[in-house]
Amino acid sequence: MSMQVTNVSFAYGTRHVLNDISFSARDGELLSVLGANGVGKSTLFRCMLGLNRRCTGEIRVDDMRIDTLSPRILAKHMAYIPQSHSNTFNYSVFDIVLMGASTQVAFSGNPGAREREIVMEALEKLDIADFASRDFTRLSGGEQQLVLIARALAQQSKTLIMDEPTANLDFGNQERVLRRIRLLAEEGYAIILSTHHPEQAYRFSHAILAMHDGHIIAHGSPEEVMTAELMQKLYGLPVQVESLYDDSVRVCVPITH
Repeated sequence: MSMQVTNVSFAYGTRHVLNDISFSARDGELLSVLGANGVGKSTLFRCMLGLNRRCTGEIRVDDMRIDTLSPRILAKHMAYIPQSHSNTFNYSVFDIVLMGASTQVAFSGNPGAREREIVMEALEKLDIADFASRDFTRLSGGEQQLVLIARALAQQSKTLIMDEPTANLDFGNQERVLRRIRLLAEEGYAIILSTHHPEQAYRFSHAILAMHDGHIIAHGSPEEVMTAELMQKLYGLPVQVESLYDDSVRVCVPITH
């Protein structure tokens, strides 16, 4: 088991954001976190990354409590992939990914031949090795997202946490990025991602975690979780869930009449 979250709670003053959250994510599993804005998804991720030190409960990665690990050791076990963004500095793709490999280098050391090999291995795994010398800021949003995933792979950690990896991407790039993410899970990575798209969670996930008002209200297979009743509770409007292609796809459609 790669990540275990047990009885985690968090509050900003008297406002409780997370309430007794417990779940696990295994190696080889893609777990999607669904929920409306403000339900606590980002706060949960910050707790899992060790950034919210005031959360209560226990979070373990590779059976080690994250609050006992230094940032450098934690980076060997867990990597974070933010939403695609434009970098202020015009780094090459190779240099962006090298930043991930450099987390494994001692503070006083410099990246060497092995780190450069790791960079190319990460780029090749995502079929973007030909991007190595290109300017990061000149890539499309989907290409940038794949580079950020490659940077995380270069950390050589097996648990990947992704914050809405398809946000701001067009339909084609959403599909390409999610297919790559699913392949990484099939290669043995434990992947936890947040998304606002129930249909994507259904198609690509092994399991779905549904959050509402700081609580987990469902955690199970996509077939179990993506129902009209649950989607209506998550998003606060009447919906209809339709099955397509022998239930290999489900679509969530608002009811407007």
